Amino acid sequence: MKKTLVLFLTLFVAGISSVYSAQVKIASALPDLGSIASYIGGDKVEVFSIAKSNSNPHFVEVLPSYMIKVSRADIYLKVGLSLDQWSDQIIDGSRNNHLETVDCSNGISVLQKPSKVDSSMGDVHPEGNPHYWLNPSNGIVIAKNILEALKKEDPENSAFYEKNYEKFKTDTEKKLTGWKKALAELISRGIITYHSSWVYFADAFNLKIVGNVEPLPGIPPTGKHLSELVDNIKNNHIALLLQEQYFPDEAPRFLARQTGIKVIKVAPSCDGVKAEDYFGHFDDIIGRILKQ
Repeated sequence: MKKTLVLFLTLFVAGISSVYSAQVKIASALPDLGSIASYIGGDKVEVFSIAKSNSNPHFVEVLPSYMIKVSRADIYLKVGLSLDQWSDQIIDGSRNNHLETVDCSNGISVLQKPSKVDSSMGDVHPEGNPHYWLNPSNGIVIAKNILEALKKEDPENSAFYEKNYEKFKTDTEKKLTGWKKALAELISRGIITYHSSWVYFADAFNLKIVGNVEPLPGIPPTGKHLSELVDNIKNNHIALLLQEQYFPDEAPRFLARQTGIKVIKVAPSCDGVKAEDYFGHFDDIIGRILKQ
């Protein structure tokens, strides 16, 4: 009896191990990309994210622990457009010769692509604004890139991934219609944002960004710039300022005191890599905007 129990447990553990080892291991630069990968891959993928939702995606510390995790991955999802250059250091440090690297910006209609770049323009990305995941329609483009990578890595389950991709498209289009309807009243009012993270979000929902707390990307606000923003907010009756939570509070608080503008601190990335997290992030942002 004892021998039978030991044999059963051995086979059970071996079976569990086999199931998990069969999963495609995906490393994502941001949780948003990872969440979409979880949606497309379902129970056939294991996903983790390097950056967290509360961290500035421009500046992620490259840790040896990240390289070790990526050394065991099959696919790496990069943001691209020069946002996550730290991803290249992690990938190189992982020494994973079998890693499939996917630039999720492939196929994106890039906004704010400059004709030239110099130091007077601040921290401008020469390939264009990289915060494209904040337009849900671009989520479909990201999903397509992930789909192709999964089909290449795990061709036996291509039909499963294709089915999930089609469902993701349908769900995105349905949700986008509802979100646009909810934000329709804001279209004529305009908003202020701290950094240029929200360009794609505004484009998705026909919102007009009439100013940034940063005078130029990555450049802290001056007194003169804040004074001009106060006039801008008052003259255009702007009621809302979106601030990423990792930026200082002083300038938004000053603007709130001077104009009464409501400041909403929101992360530009979702909380985690579960399949529902990408959509849940938009639900949270839009819900908080509508409460103001």
